[in-house]
Amino acid sequence: MSREKTAQLGLAMCTALVVGNMIGSGVFLLPASLAPYGWNAIIGWLVTIAGGLCLAGVFAALSRRLPLEGGAYAYARAAFGPATAFMVAWSYWIATWVGNAGLAVATVSYLGVLAPGLQHPVAGALTACGLVWLLTFVNCMGVRSAGGVQLVTAILKVLPLAAVIVLAALVLGGGNAPPPPPLNLSDLTLPAIGASAALTLWALLGLESATIPAARVKDPSRTIPRATLLGTAIASVIYLAVCGAVILLMPAAETAGSPAPLADFVARYWPGAGADMARKVVAAFAVISALGAMNGWVMMQGEMPYAMAREGQFPGFLAKLSSRGVPVRAHILSSSLLTALILTNLSRSTGELFTFFILLATNANLVAYLASSAALLWLMAKRKMTGSVLLGIIGLLGGLYSIGALVGAGPEAGLWGLALLAVGGVWYAVNRALAARRVSEPSV
Repeated sequence: MSREKTAQLGLAMCTALVVGNMIGSGVFLLPASLAPYGWNAIIGWLVTIAGGLCLAGVFAALSRRLPLEGGAYAYARAAFGPATAFMVAWSYWIATWVGNAGLAVATVSYLGVLAPGLQHPVAGALTACGLVWLLTFVNCMGVRSAGGVQLVTAILKVLPLAAVIVLAALVLGGGNAPPPPPLNLSDLTLPAIGASAALTLWALLGLESATIPAARVKDPSRTIPRATLLGTAIASVIYLAVCGAVILLMPAAETAGSPAPLADFVARYWPGAGADMARKVVAAFAVISALGAMNGWVMMQGEMPYAMAREGQFPGFLAKLSSRGVPVRAHILSSSLLTALILTNLSRSTGELFTFFILLATNANLVAYLASSAALLWLMAKRKMTGSVLLGIIGLLGGLYSIGALVGAGPEAGLWGLALLAVGGVWYAVNRALAARRVSEPSV
């Protein structure tokens, strides 16, 4: 089949892909995680937006000069070889199913507004696991079923965000807004800003989405860079407006303790009667949005081990497809790990669980971002890729931001991340040794 016939994604669709993958559960529970940081959170947002745009610039430059399918994995392979590429793919896979645990918690948290019994930790955890397996079943039915779910949720996910932004504008314009918390420079600290930056990066995960399906993009050398930068900018503005409104217009203690901060924000400022109904409506749309994000990432968490198995980097049984052309075994593996992660953390509250999952997922994803920034600088230094001094600075800033966010994620997420990377490293070494033995054995 010709390239012209398979390339179906233009600028608008690629930009929508980036924005759609970035806007998920992050905006719905992040205000609660960020509330204790006050103005540090706002500055952390600005740092993340700047760092995210630098990373978007890195992916834009790499996609223009190396139009390879596979995104960060392909760039790491081109620069550093198969071992580094495997660790990038391994980390990205971990980020996918761990991030899905965060999405499941966010979904159940907003479901708790509609069914308060789900606010109990055990009931919430079991419901989260049930949702994971429901969407795993949907994806195992085939791409057509999963795609239909994705289309509906993509249309509906922007409605609660628009409601918060419009309501905040009306409150500010009407002069009824409470005074924001005072900005005291003595309260601003690097650890708090770093922690906020690590948390807010969760919201921008997916900025590299347009680089992955490069073979299906029209004029990829021009379309992908533009879509990456434009999509990142659009999603960043939406996130900053929504989270900033909630953090600055609601008491920090109330926001931090809320299982559904956006719904509570709408209920607080909804004019006249119907505030409770408005709260439930926003919660319902938030559930739809989070389910849509979960559906897309459940699809990814099955496709990634399948692709790695086809390359001989994962066990061969994961490369098997069902009669519907779906890697069911890979889906079951990822969802089983996700379920175990949720059930082994039952002692945490909803907010603590969400924060832990998103920091761990962000930590794993930063490996791919750091590797991509390093690949850009390495290829430029080796003159395998041309670029200006400004591009080199952007790559350096993207790498420094990734390192800073890794530190800001804290020791718990860091230790978990290192342990999971170590497991990947051991598996890669064992798999290579077994492959070498098979090659050296004489055929009978």
